[in-house]
Amino acid sequence: MRISIIGAGYVGLVTGACFAQLGHHVICIDIDQQKVEKINQGISPIHEEGLDELLRTNQERITATTDYTTAIPQSDITFLCVGTPSLKNGAIDLHFITESTRQTATILKNINRWHLLVVKSTVLPGTTQQIILPLVETYSGKKIGTDIGLAMNPEFLKEGVAVKDFLEPDRIVIGSSDEKSRTTLRQLYQNFTCPFVETSLSAAEMIKYASNTFLATKISFINEIGNLCKTLGIDTYDVATGMGLDRRIGRPFLDSGIGWGGSCFPKDIDALITWAKEKQIPTRIIESTRQVNTDQPLRLIHILKKHLPHLRGKIIGVLGLAFKPDTDDIRDSRAIPIVTELLRQGAQVKAYDPHAMENFKKLFPSIEYCSSPSEALSSDAVLITTKWKEFTSLNYQGKIVIDGRRIEQAKNAKIYEGVCW
Repeated sequence: MRISIIGAGYVGLVTGACFAQLGHHVICIDIDQQKVEKINQGISPIHEEGLDELLRTNQERITATTDYTTAIPQSDITFLCVGTPSLKNGAIDLHFITESTRQTATILKNINRWHLLVVKSTVLPGTTQQIILPLVETYSGKKIGTDIGLAMNPEFLKEGVAVKDFLEPDRIVIGSSDEKSRTTLRQLYQNFTCPFVETSLSAAEMIKYASNTFLATKISFINEIGNLCKTLGIDTYDVATGMGLDRRIGRPFLDSGIGWGGSCFPKDIDALITWAKEKQIPTRIIESTRQVNTDQPLRLIHILKKHLPHLRGKIIGVLGLAFKPDTDDIRDSRAIPIVTELLRQGAQVKAYDPHAMENFKKLFPSIEYCSSPSEALSSDAVLITTKWKEFTSLNYQGKIVIDGRRIEQAKNAKIYEGVCW
């Protein structure tokens, strides 16, 4: 099929590259000219495992442009993959997706063949039906279900393993407005053998929010259990292993530490809480999930101060700035509140990350960035905030290490403490 992808961020670019790998012809549309040029050169503008190779090997099937008017008429299906960030009050910002919808619908007005528009951006339940659908019909002058198809196809990609997640999904969710939209999208995914969930537009939207919120809750739960275990001298990972063998619970997302960040969990939880408040529906569990995560990273500093009571003038190494390994994404990284608090207490920070330092410099231009992890280790104490593989082969002997991510080799330090173990 011929596919256009609006928005070449993590979701859009991975989606486009994977569809190209599956033999489809893809045009990515993005407002960032530099990003477009890199894609056309077969270079990924973001660090994501396997993405460079997909772009390089599929250059004949995937291109990028800033021009809607040339891309959309060449395609049969358009995926909306633009960002839906948070406003200051936590509510979802629909500006990018509504603007993209208007531009797409305006072009579809002059196309005399059926076209499927698929929302892949994360939007609150009811958004596709109540906001996107009327915009499409108004600006295209065509009827959904007759002249244009509309579907909601949420993504479940984990940064760092997003390519694998796309090509080997646990499930594919298709929310559709009509039968032709459903069957067309099902045909696009015809070679996938995973379970399919075919449902309404709103249910598909809620599946995404419910999934992310549950996973975040699972992490916050084990972190709260971990805080209890820490005071009792219990290794939380032993507890998690015992829990995880129960098939009703499962072991994934039970690694205690300093919490979750990234582009999805924080904004999706904030949006869901704000939306529920507008509808006067309590979200006690979800709000507690968020609060535990807000407090958790600062426990690393609380433990550090047991060994260095006064941080003013001390040099503190921070290993890891990305919100998780195998990405350069620092959005809501747990290193951000930690570095902020270290600076507030007068410490000097020496930081290292294999891929995220340039992004982190935009937030903290004045701290020292190291060319190697061993430089960060030459500090009065070291905090481990991201579980990069290369941190497992460092020499921690003679150091004070406070570990937020369970690096076993760090236990060889002169003084070692884990945040929950």
